[in-house]
Amino acid sequence: MSSASEGRFLSSSVPLLTRVPRFATLLTDDGVPVEAVYEPCTAGFGASAGARAEPAADTPVIVVAHGFTGSVDRPAVRRAARVFSQRAAVITFSFRGHGRSGGRSTVGDREVLDLAAAVAWARTLGHRRVVTVGFSMGGSVVLRHGALYTDGSEARGAAVRVPVREWRTEAHSGAHSGAGVAHSDAVVAVSAPARWYYRGTAPMRRLHWVVTRPSGRLVGRYGFRTRIATEDWDPVPLSPVAAVPLIAPAPLLLVHGDRDPYFPLDHPRMLAGAAGEGGAELWLERGMGHAENAADDALLGRIADWATGALSA
Repeated sequence: MSSASEGRFLSSSVPLLTRVPRFATLLTDDGVPVEAVYEPCTAGFGASAGARAEPAADTPVIVVAHGFTGSVDRPAVRRAARVFSQRAAVITFSFRGHGRSGGRSTVGDREVLDLAAAVAWARTLGHRRVVTVGFSMGGSVVLRHGALYTDGSEARGAAVRVPVREWRTEAHSGAHSGAGVAHSDAVVAVSAPARWYYRGTAPMRRLHWVVTRPSGRLVGRYGFRTRIATEDWDPVPLSPVAAVPLIAPAPLLLVHGDRDPYFPLDHPRMLAGAAGEGGAELWLERGMGHAENAADDALLGRIADWATGALSA
């Protein structure tokens, strides 16, 4: 457990970028420990070892939300972090029930609290501009997070049962106190579903077996290192398509592959339609499969360019 001077985070927070990754265990609003890694932006770092660190407030940060059965250590997540760090600072983390995080996966419900903890950590590190980028399950989470956590607001509705609040932490010296809120300034959802309980493809039928059956959850635990909650959703969380209209005025990018084996193209089109005219930008990627494993470096670079450009605009 953290000391009182470290607030909600089990590591110190200093509002300057450094050259080395920073590891932390974050505590969500419902008390789940979540492993997280902060990596500075590599753009502009000179060859001189004595070059001064850049203030975090001047650098955007991308918070990456992985897909189901992913984790902070997965190669595809590390590759995304490497590409994103060429344009921005990056925070990666493992959702509950994944990797070394505590708790059990609720497959997109209470994971919104995990993302909120990571975004809040980014702000306590001094970053004023935060973009959330989610893949598959993480895509549905960033959409709901973007709708429920807005600048200066509290969570709306019963889909998140723990109220949003300001997160306060003190610098390691104890001499400075700052506040950060858990909202994002722009949202990117890659390979996200539009609606819950979709079983229209064979991969999704297999996923439902893993999540809903005791034998499937054993496969998830020992085959995919993912611990899955046994309880049904109660209440059913806000669906991604219902969340999309609530994200504005934050910029929204939807990215989807035309060879996605999990969610066909009616999902991104439904999401884009729900955003309304000018509410979202939609990229339909030719030849792309599903989520972070299918996103190549070129696409990841374009996503990071869009994110930093949207914040500048």
